[in-house]
Amino acid sequence: MNHKWIRETERLVIREMTPADLNALCHIMCDEEGMRPAYARAFSPDEVQGWLNRHLNRYRNDGYGLWAVVLKETGEMIGQCGLTRQTWKEKEILEIGYLFQKEHWHRGYATEAAIACKEYAFSALDAEWVYSIIRDTHVASQKVALRNGMRLLDRDTKNFRNVDMNFYLYGVERDREKHKQALSDDSSSPFPQKAK
Repeated sequence: MNHKWIRETERLVIREMTPADLNALCHIMCDEEGMRPAYARAFSPDEVQGWLNRHLNRYRNDGYGLWAVVLKETGEMIGQCGLTRQTWKEKEILEIGYLFQKEHWHRGYATEAAIACKEYAFSALDAEWVYSIIRDTHVASQKVALRNGMRLLDRDTKNFRNVDMNFYLYGVERDREKHKQALSDDSSSPFPQKAK
């Protein structure tokens, strides 16, 4: 089956997911230990199917979503990383999200994929800002955001799956010089206005 290729890095291929990726996705998302830092609990197989369906729809409707991250060396799907539209304090933002099999943590794959997705957002989508929304307890994910050139911008509490969780918002602007100028302008904000 042909997969739409998004980006290639030194060790990874980032491509659209397909229905055939369900088992690999279940291996990531049905794992209690692997899912606890980001989502507090594992997903059921039905929830994973719904998750996959949402991203297949996002490819059709938005042109992007969370993508499969595949090891070049083995062809194995080891995680997902990509771009989605999210809401932060009533503002719509473009978020880089990432989730990897725990067997592949601490090898730099998430950072490698997240940087590629940031570059895609800036070059292919002409985004001015990209963000990552991360649980306050998920230190490893926060380190990925920092290595991706992001800085901590804000904090909030969100209800996710009927549990109140604290989240940090990290972000980075495409044009850092523009950001330096914006710091002296009281009217500037790192949060984009919603399109009319």
